[in-house]
Amino acid sequence: MDTQVRVGLVGAGSWARRVHAPGIAAHPATVLSAVWTRRPEVASALADEHGAKACGSYTELLEQVDAVAFAVPPSVQSELACTAAEAGKHLILEKPLATGVEQAQRVAQAVSDAGVVALLMLTLRYAHRTRDWLRELTEKGGWTGGSARWLSGALLGNKYGNAAWRHRIGALGDIGPHVFDLMDAALGEITSVVAARRDDDGLWHVMVEHAGGATSTASLASRLPIMPTAIEFAVYGEHGLRTLSREPNAEAASFAALLDDFTAMIDSGAREHPCDVHRGVHLQRILAECQKLAAH
Repeated sequence: MDTQVRVGLVGAGSWARRVHAPGIAAHPATVLSAVWTRRPEVASALADEHGAKACGSYTELLEQVDAVAFAVPPSVQSELACTAAEAGKHLILEKPLATGVEQAQRVAQAVSDAGVVALLMLTLRYAHRTRDWLRELTEKGGWTGGSARWLSGALLGNKYGNAAWRHRIGALGDIGPHVFDLMDAALGEITSVVAARRDDDGLWHVMVEHAGGATSTASLASRLPIMPTAIEFAVYGEHGLRTLSREPNAEAASFAALLDDFTAMIDSGAREHPCDVHRGVHLQRILAECQKLAAH
């Protein structure tokens, strides 16, 4: 790109400090221009660290940027993202996109109406290891089933344990988008949730069906005393078994890859992407179906 994309960051929590702010500031095609949170002193500290401006209001931030990166709870994101899209700003969105399907659809509609770029921060999908794995699966074909296991103690520790919104949405809302997105990409579009169960400690077991007839299962937990987090994906079929584990400490590299795609889309005028806002709506529907089945 001839000029850097001016990005405003909304939020200053752990993820914003560790991934968003340094990633945007370091990428050659972006500059961290502004930071806004509802806590002015926190915004000022993060902005000063990266040579950005701390804004006194969300409106002020929108006036100074080309794009907005969100690192806030889904209930806050869905509302603010619509306003940003309507103002013509490109969006980097966290998962889940919203707290419900209707809210997610409103964000997607605002993005479509404005014709802006909107990518969802599905960390695993941007990792080189994942992209290579999915490429091989596509080339081989013939996969009939799979499983995913993401067992974590993240909400028991200091890094995320104080995030009240993560406790509210639990493992399904926090981990589920990553898991369902990747199994969907590996085995075909998830067309229905066959079964979903949540125990009293927040452990989820889910079975889904994919287009073409494949099925997969997922176990999700964020309050188990497991360190480091146990993450494994597997698919099987006529070519045997293929597994994938998460690359350790790959968040920064994944975010850089997202920014590569994000800025290239802005530059080229492309608006469709495997992890765009419409993907967020699809995943929101899966989460809602899991909740509905588990409530029965």
